[in-house]
Amino acid sequence: MHLSLPALGLLFLALLAACNGTETPGTPAGTGASTAPAAVAPTTPPTTEPAAMTPTPSTTPSEGAAEPPRFATITLGAGCFWCIEAVLEQVEGVIDVESGYMGGDVPNPTYEQVCSGTTNHAEVVKVVFDPKVLPLENLLDWFWRAHDPTTLNRQGADIGTQYRSAVFCESNEQVEAVQRSRDAAQPAFRNPIVTQIARASTFYPAETYHQDYYRNNPNQGYCRAVIAPKLDKLKLKK
Repeated sequence: MHLSLPALGLLFLALLAACNGTETPGTPAGTGASTAPAAVAPTTPPTTEPAAMTPTPSTTPSEGAAEPPRFATITLGAGCFWCIEAVLEQVEGVIDVESGYMGGDVPNPTYEQVCSGTTNHAEVVKVVFDPKVLPLENLLDWFWRAHDPTTLNRQGADIGTQYRSAVFCESNEQVEAVQRSRDAAQPAFRNPIVTQIARASTFYPAETYHQDYYRNNPNQGYCRAVIAPKLDKLKLKK
């Protein structure tokens, strides 16, 4: 049998393909060919999103937070309010002194009603002070020295429940501080101190003409006879 050179070439290629297990050119896919393993796609590890962080409450004080009050308040009764007002207005560290009424049973009492002794109010001064300049114990020292705390419902010629010695406190801590101050002051007096110590109730400001009374009326008879000698005794300006 005679084969042409091209036929021999094709035969040679077919034999070579059969030996190597590959397809010959033009052979349909899958005929006499080994199956190559399927390519495996690389596995990508799942992405884990970071857990959301819970915000931590800030310890910084919020803007506008209220600061502790700089000044303190206490209400004192030491007989006629003209006298104790004139004393405390000269004490360094006292910010304001306002005359008024406290401790009674009738709302919005007038001076005439309080003087009648029927309302149970005491004549008092509401004192605003700076504790950094004038500690409470120092303010109370002025209070004990400015009147006689051993006479019940009386200061000199002024007689009646409205003239009682009294301290009206803004807190239980103030009550305890006043009690300690009273005990410390007691040795300076022959008779027992009878000062009323209680929590503050409603304060009713006195009529306008009572405010700064001694300063505005230094030559008035009571001021000259009672208040001026008291200021002199305490070494304050008359």
